[in-house]
Amino acid sequence: MRALSFGSIAASYDRYRPGPPGEAVEWVLLTGTTDVLDLGAGTGALTRLLLPRVHGAVVAAEPDGRMRAVLSRRSPEARAVAARAEALPFADASFDAVIVSSAWHWMDTAVTVPEVARVLRPGGRLGVLWSGPARNIGWVGDLLGRRREPGPVTERAGRPRRRVELPSGSPFTQPETTVFQWSTPMSPDEVVGLAGTFSAVITREADERAELLARVKRLAAEHPGFEAAATIEMPMGCRCWRAMRLAEPT
Repeated sequence: MRALSFGSIAASYDRYRPGPPGEAVEWVLLTGTTDVLDLGAGTGALTRLLLPRVHGAVVAAEPDGRMRAVLSRRSPEARAVAARAEALPFADASFDAVIVSSAWHWMDTAVTVPEVARVLRPGGRLGVLWSGPARNIGWVGDLLGRRREPGPVTERAGRPRRRVELPSGSPFTQPETTVFQWSTPMSPDEVVGLAGTFSAVITREADERAELLARVKRLAAEHPGFEAAATIEMPMGCRCWRAMRLAEPT
């Protein structure tokens, strides 16, 4: 299953995958947020950004023990929990915010949305982020493979990536969306490392995976941007979505 393939490269995932920018995290958080659930937390890129911004508890739910081990080692202040989005082991109204970073497309929306609504307090915030290299830019797509918009379908019932579709009758306000753009310096080796963290690469046979990464290494070495410097600015983007939990009807 591709959703659980990342654990096999947990250390590399943590090293090479960029998390969301701080401004995106601040955009999805409500002022005065105390208790936050990082849902599908992976190795904790979002968790590390939440910890200094949240005054109460930061709980990181991640079903893969290999990913969770990295998270616990790097962010011992957070409470790491083995849990799936579709079956959250938390009491009703436990959190002011539930935030998902680059994992929503792996979740079963029909089950996850009611679970998130259950553990959120009325007035709480559901935030969903997708961060990654801007592969719609020509040379980035050449290096890392192009992503069509709104993105390729996933294995979950043909649902497109980077889109949140709430089931009818869900107790949330109309969503708001925005996009943040930035760049991060990367060496050729880091570009290859990043390419190796995509599930479409991880799940290939070893020889095919090696061939793909060798191609990325060759293209990176040939990129003119690396001729004058040891790193190149990799364009990044973060698509953001947020909605507020409505109070139960009286």
